[in-house]
Amino acid sequence: DEMIFKVLYQDLASEVPVRENTHSLYIEASNERDVRYKLKDRGINIEFIQTLEGEHLAYEQQSEDFTLETV
Repeated sequence: DEMIFKVLYQDLASEVPVRENTHSLYIEASNERDVRYKLKDRGINIEFIQTLEGEHLAYEQQSEDFTLETV
């Protein structure tokens, strides 16, 4: 069963995580491992993966930045 995850990341795998340079994306996957697998070719530094569900998911979906990545 696929869930929606919010991924916080840096553009470069070698980049030290700095809050001002942190970006987010939304992706459907079965679990956190699947998220990492789907994003492995992007060369990004994944900082944090968060499962979105219920009210939290509804809140994030209201954001103008909410777009599910296609992998």
